[in-house]
Amino acid sequence: MRSRWIRGAQWALGLVILWFAGRSLARNWDQLRSQPLEWRVEPAWLLLSAVTVWLMYAVLIVAWRTMLLGWGQRLDPWSAARIWTVSSLGKYLPGKVWAVAGMALMSQQAGVAPWAATGSAVILQALAVGTGAAVVGLTGAGALESAHPGATAALAALVVAAVCGIALLLWPPAVRRVFGLVLPNAGAVTAPPLAAVALGIAANLIAWTGYGVGLWLLARGLFPRSGLDLLSAIAVFTASYLAGFLALLAPGGLGVREGVFILMLQGPLGIGAATALALASRLLLTITEFGAAAPFLAFPRGRARVAL
Repeated sequence: MRSRWIRGAQWALGLVILWFAGRSLARNWDQLRSQPLEWRVEPAWLLLSAVTVWLMYAVLIVAWRTMLLGWGQRLDPWSAARIWTVSSLGKYLPGKVWAVAGMALMSQQAGVAPWAATGSAVILQALAVGTGAAVVGLTGAGALESAHPGATAALAALVVAAVCGIALLLWPPAVRRVFGLVLPNAGAVTAPPLAAVALGIAANLIAWTGYGVGLWLLARGLFPRSGLDLLSAIAVFTASYLAGFLALLAPGGLGVREGVFILMLQGPLGIGAATALALASRLLLTITEFGAAAPFLAFPRGRARVAL
C-alpha cells in the first residue's frame, strides 16, 4: 500500500513538472517569434548544439557515479542516467530543493545508502557553483566589462573566492563538516576520495565549457549574424545559469537567467538579438532536459543492483 502511494505521488509530481515546463516552453516560443529579428533555422547547427549539451550531461553522470563508487556504492549506467536526468526535471518546480531531493530519493530507492545519495548530490551541486564562478571570472571579463565598466576587479575576487571554495571541498575535515550540517544523523561519514572530488571538478569545468559551446552553436543555427564569440558564449551561459540557480524562488531560474543573459549581451549584440538568444537558449535547455529524460520515462527498468 505504501509503495502504491509513493508511485501515485511521483506521478502527481511528474504532472506538475510537465505543467510548469509546458507553460514555460509555450511562453518562450511565443516571445521568441515576436522578436523583430532576421533569423533562420539551420537544423544541422541546432542538432549539433543539442548533442553537445547531451554529451555534457553524460560527463556529469560519469562524475556522479565515480563519487558514489568512491563510497562503495555502485549503480549501473542505465540507473545512474535515469536518476540524474529524471531528478533534474525538479528544477522546474518553485524552490531549489526538488532536484537534489529527487536525486537523493531515487538513489535510495535504487539501493544507494541514504547518506551517500544525499551527500553526493550536495557535493556535486557545490562543485557546480564553485567551478561555474571560476569559469565566469576567467571568461567573462569582456562581456561584463562592456556592461559594467570596472567589473574586472570583481571578477578577480570571484575567481579567488571560487578557488578557495573548491579547495575546501578537497579538504576532508571541511567535507565532513558539510555532511554534519546536511546529514546530522549519518554518523561518522568519511569524505569521498580526493580523486572522485577532483574528477567532479574537472567534469564541471568541462560541462560549463561545453554548455557555452552549445550556446555558440545555437547562435550559429538561428542568428548567424549575431557575432557571438565562443568565449563570451561560455561566460554568458555560465553566469546566467548560476544566477538563475541561486534565485531561490524562480523555477528553473525563469526570468532571472534571461535577465542576466540580456544584460551581458545587449552591448555587443543589441537588446533585440540578446533577448531572442536568451529565449532560444531557454527553449533549447527545456528540450534537451526533457529529451534526455524521455527514454528513461518511456522504458523504465527494474530495481538497480548496488554493490555495497
